[in-house]
Amino acid sequence: MEYPRLTREDLAYLKQAIGEGHVSAGESNLDLHSRDESYHEPHRPDVVVWPQNTGDVVAAVKLAARKGYAVTPWCAGTSLEGNPIPVKGGICLDFTEMNRIIEIRENDLQVDVEVGVPYRELNNQLRRHGLFFPPDPGAHACIGGMIGNNASGVRTVAYGATRDCILALEAVMADGEVIRMGSRAIKSSSGYDLLRLMVGSEGTLGIVTKATLKLRGLPPEYLTVVATFPTIRDACESVSEIIRYGLNPAALELMDAAVVAEINRDQKMGLDEKPMLFLEFHNVNESALSSQFELVEGLLQEHRALRIERGIGADERARLWEVRHGALESIKRNHPGHSVLLVDTCVPISRYSEMVDTAKEVVEREGAAGFFWGHAGDGNLHLGLMYPPANAAAREAVDRVNRAVVEHSIAVGGSCTGEHGVGIGKLPFMTAEHGKTLEYMRRIKTALDPKGILNPGKMLPDEGGPTS
Repeated sequence: MEYPRLTREDLAYLKQAIGEGHVSAGESNLDLHSRDESYHEPHRPDVVVWPQNTGDVVAAVKLAARKGYAVTPWCAGTSLEGNPIPVKGGICLDFTEMNRIIEIRENDLQVDVEVGVPYRELNNQLRRHGLFFPPDPGAHACIGGMIGNNASGVRTVAYGATRDCILALEAVMADGEVIRMGSRAIKSSSGYDLLRLMVGSEGTLGIVTKATLKLRGLPPEYLTVVATFPTIRDACESVSEIIRYGLNPAALELMDAAVVAEINRDQKMGLDEKPMLFLEFHNVNESALSSQFELVEGLLQEHRALRIERGIGADERARLWEVRHGALESIKRNHPGHSVLLVDTCVPISRYSEMVDTAKEVVEREGAAGFFWGHAGDGNLHLGLMYPPANAAAREAVDRVNRAVVEHSIAVGGSCTGEHGVGIGKLPFMTAEHGKTLEYMRRIKTALDPKGILNPGKMLPDEGGPTS
């Protein structure tokens, strides 16, 4: 489907309606909004708009609805599957200036926010009230991007993904109407669950402008454990045992020896360069944590743990999680001039070891440079594949690795994307994962966005977007 280019007259209209300082068709701004953190080809929008409120979004969407322009929402641009790339040009809505924390209701454990709020800044503010928003994707993500991709992260094993932490949303629909989904009640049996449908839809069904988030109280006590293993399979098998026996980790992260080596090189850490698990436990007191640790330690030892370190201080704990979150950036810095294809799959926890073994076999067969890490506690594997972008053969090899790993994940009952969304990169796998269900997704898209103006080229493989 072809989309018209924005006219000079409509650019002038947007500047008048929203404010000249909040609308730009300048070359540098178009370039900055043509790509995210992924390896996908950039595509420039016709104009970038920085809405200041929901009314500004309504004005832009109503114009797009009248003229058939594509509309692509944009928050921090940290997506890894091309989710916010405006592949059909049109209007890019950059929400970074809609960044207000509207109200913190600490007695209800809730907060109302605009979607441009960075989640780290939100948690910095919530900490003063003894609260936090659990999803932790690691990148400098904003709430809107997290909602669009149903982002998760290191704490998902205990607290769930973004979808599990949203109570209500305000969204501008494809006709410019503003609706509110959900409520401040923590549960409801009323009506169709449009709220959960909207979360993870990547702006293809409606453009979210505000959200009511469900919070948690900061845990009174933490315990961080670092365990190293002789092989990555030993580490993986211990993960399923910890989950199976209900030991309730708040975080359970895997890094292979190569990733640890990259972190040591970049961050000067001095970690043991062995396959490694980071585990964190939250509880009400030290005695309860000690009881948990005794059970965990026994399971880790049964799976040949070489070293088990516990009781890490607050500063060291913060540093460890910082370098874990920054693993991909460390790998990038250590390989200047290389691009990265980041594979993101999720499988049933009982198949996690098999998934890692299969991925390693494929990487070795293709002679690729692969780095393994992931949110092992919920079956989520990340595989970073480095390649020189000018080398066509190397790019083809990492594409084959990506396809083989994703197809294996789907074949064992998993998903093509654990937390990065569909975007552009996972379009080729949607039919294999969803089958006939995909047709019902298309019907929902057509019902809510009949002109196909909302983030076209994403989510559904027949939307006309790139396929690799």
